[in-house]
Amino acid sequence: MKKNLLVLGLMFCSIVAVAQTEKADKPESWYFKLGGSYFNQTASTEFPTVGGQLPNRDVYAGTLANNKLVSREGVTGSFGQGFRSGITAGYRFSTRLGVEVAANYYTSNTKTMAQTTDRMVTPAPSATVPVTYLSFTAEGQIKAFDIAPALVMFLGESHGFEPYTKVGIIVPVHGTLDIKTDRQYTTFVGANQVAATDAYSKDVVKPNPSLGFMASIGTSYKLGKHISAFAELECRNFTVHGKSKETEIYTENGVDKLNTATTIRPDASYSASHTKYVESINSTSNSKVTNAAGFDSTKATDDVSTYVGISGIGLTVGLKYSL
Repeated sequence: MKKNLLVLGLMFCSIVAVAQTEKADKPESWYFKLGGSYFNQTASTEFPTVGGQLPNRDVYAGTLANNKLVSREGVTGSFGQGFRSGITAGYRFSTRLGVEVAANYYTSNTKTMAQTTDRMVTPAPSATVPVTYLSFTAEGQIKAFDIAPALVMFLGESHGFEPYTKVGIIVPVHGTLDIKTDRQYTTFVGANQVAATDAYSKDVVKPNPSLGFMASIGTSYKLGKHISAFAELECRNFTVHGKSKETEIYTENGVDKLNTATTIRPDASYSASHTKYVESINSTSNSKVTNAAGFDSTKATDDVSTYVGISGIGLTVGLKYSL
């Protein structure tokens, strides 16, 4: 982060120096932009644990004592791929220097965070008692509003084109990571299927306050006296840490079971559906892992904070109106 701040400072100083040494040949003016973007992820990392499940793609095979893991693949990725729409207000101090403030809404592509196929979850299995197998897929998606102030340096107009560069920060205003998990429990007695349960849950992770950095290069093209088209290539570096998680929806075969203990989900306490993310857990934390004797099921479970990346490179196109 210190390196990024240093780069921002140097760029700011250079922009101010250019602006001070050049005489403005245009009056100060406002402009507004409306655009849409598509981003591709630039970094792929391991996803955090989802509902106690490691970020793996596991496949099991066999029955009873022969039910074994036959393949495992780490699930990696980023939420930096997706669509963004935004509106921007800009103020041009001179021919070369301006500032912008953008308000954006971003929706990432849905990403698989963990997956398991045909894992036996019945303890002490035998051919005469029910045996249950679990298959599940957990998918995540980020939705977020942000404010992005930036410094803009205009590089000069020629034949209707005016290239520019800008650098700034990304300030999240509101956002969530929604994790939707579909689980299929299939129960057999011997070779006969006796039960099937489809369980669905939606967990919502809220983030801690954070900052991201962005830089872009673009150009506008005059369509009329006040109207221009523009295109920008933007690179952003952004990581979000979790603050809390809440299970908002839990159903079995379409029936609400969020606050009801079931055979599949025997713990329906407040702690089972609420998590507070902390830097570390110890013997005083509200955690079954490190403080089982002092665990309070009426409070949120303490868990170690994880992070997800939203870094990406994207193309924005739209229209610009200058006053």
